[in-house]
Amino acid sequence: MILTRALAEGVCRTLRENGHRAYFVGGCVRDILLGREPADYDVSTDATPDRVQQLFPRSLAIGAQFGVILVQEDSAEGERAQVEVATFRSDVGYSDGRHPDRVLFATSPQEDVVRRDFTINALMLDPETNVVLDLVGGRDDLRAGIIRAIGNPDERFREDKLRMIRAVRFAARLGYSIEPATFTAIRKLAKEIHQVSAERIRDELTKLLTEGSARRGFELLDEAGLLQELLPEIARTKGVEQPPQFHPEGDVWIHTLLMLEGLPPNGSLTLAWGVLLHDVGKPPTFSPASGPNTRIRFDGHVEVGTRMAEEICKRLRFSNADTEQVAALVANHLRFKDVHEMKPSTLKRFVSLDRFQEHLALHRLDCLSSHRNLEAYEFVSRFLAETPPEQVRPPRLISGDDLKSLGLRPSPRFKDILAAVEEAQLNGVISTREEALRLVENSLK
Repeated sequence: MILTRALAEGVCRTLRENGHRAYFVGGCVRDILLGREPADYDVSTDATPDRVQQLFPRSLAIGAQFGVILVQEDSAEGERAQVEVATFRSDVGYSDGRHPDRVLFATSPQEDVVRRDFTINALMLDPETNVVLDLVGGRDDLRAGIIRAIGNPDERFREDKLRMIRAVRFAARLGYSIEPATFTAIRKLAKEIHQVSAERIRDELTKLLTEGSARRGFELLDEAGLLQELLPEIARTKGVEQPPQFHPEGDVWIHTLLMLEGLPPNGSLTLAWGVLLHDVGKPPTFSPASGPNTRIRFDGHVEVGTRMAEEICKRLRFSNADTEQVAALVANHLRFKDVHEMKPSTLKRFVSLDRFQEHLALHRLDCLSSHRNLEAYEFVSRFLAETPPEQVRPPRLISGDDLKSLGLRPSPRFKDILAAVEEAQLNGVISTREEALRLVENSLK
C-alpha cells in the first residue's frame, strides 16, 4: 500500500500544481485517523474528468459520467498501484435506488460530501499539510464510535439500499453503534433491500463475514430486520433447540453465532459461508424428543442443508467453484465423527477433498462452539502430519492401457476394476505395478 499512497499523494500534488483543489477522501481518511492501514486511496477534486485524463494520460474512465477516473502506475518491480479520482459533484434523483439520475459537477467540497453515506466516510485530508476537512461532524462520530447517516437517513438509504448493510458492516468492523435515527431508517426500509443486485449483496455480506466481526455483524443484521430479508434460512435457526448432550451452548442460531465469532479475519470466503450455512438444514428437519429415552433429531439435515446451501449460493450469484466448495463443506461436516472407524482408503479419500484444510477448520470451530471435544480434529491433524503426501494421494499403479494389455476389451467395467485396484493400494494391500496387475489377473480368474 506504500506504492498506492505515494501515487495518491502524487496525484494530489499534480492537480494542485495545475490550479486544482485535491484531497484524500472517504475510507482512507477514516482509517488514517484510526491508525489503520487503508485498503485503498481515493482522491476528490474540482478538476473535471476530462481535465484529470488530460493530466494523467494513462488513466481509465471507469465512471466518467459520475466523474470517476482511475489513475494507474506500475513500479519497476511490476507492481501496479491505482487510485480513483472523483470530481466534486452533487447527485440529483435515484430512481433505481443505486445510481443518480443526474450528476452535477461541483466546485466545492461542501457540495460533494453531503451526497456521501456516513459522516465517518465523508472526511477529507490534505496530504501535503495533513489538515483534515470535516464538514459533517465525522471526527466527532469517530471519537464517539457512531455510524451516522449524513443528513436525512431515509434519503441516504433510498439513494442506495446497499448502504443499510454497509452501516451494519462498519458498525461491526469498527465496534461502533449505529445512531438511533439511522438505525430506525434501516428497520423502516429493510424490506426494500431486494432492489439491490444479488452480486452487490453477496459481496457486502462476504466482507461482513471475513473482516473479523462476523458474529456482531449478523446480530446487527437480525436486529435491523435485514437478516430475515437477506437470508431467511438463517433467521429460521433462531429458537431451534438442539440435544443438550451435544450442544450445551443452546439453539442452532446461538451455535452458528459462536462459530462466526471464531472465524479469523481476512480468511477464506468459502470457509466463512460454509460456517454460516453448515447447519442450515436443521430447521426443516427438526424432530423433537418423543419420549424419556429419545432426543431431538435432525435426520437428513446434511443432505437437506447441502441442497439449501447450493440454492442460496446460486441466488447470490456465486461462481460455480465457490458454490461447489461451500456445498462440499456443508455436505461433509459430519463425517469427522466417523474418522476413527474409517478404513485407510476412506480416510485418505476424505482428507484428499479439495481444500481439505477448510473442512478441518470448520470442524474445529464446530467442536469449539458446542461440546468442545477435539479428539477427531486432533486425530485427523496427526494423520496428516505423520502420513507422507505420496501415501495419501499415491500415483495410480495401472491404467486402462494396462487392462487392455491383459486382453480386456474397453467397457464400463474398467472403472470398477481400476477403483478396486486403487482401494487395495490406499489400504496398503498392494504398492507396486506388478502387484496391481497380479490382483487384476487373480480377480479375472
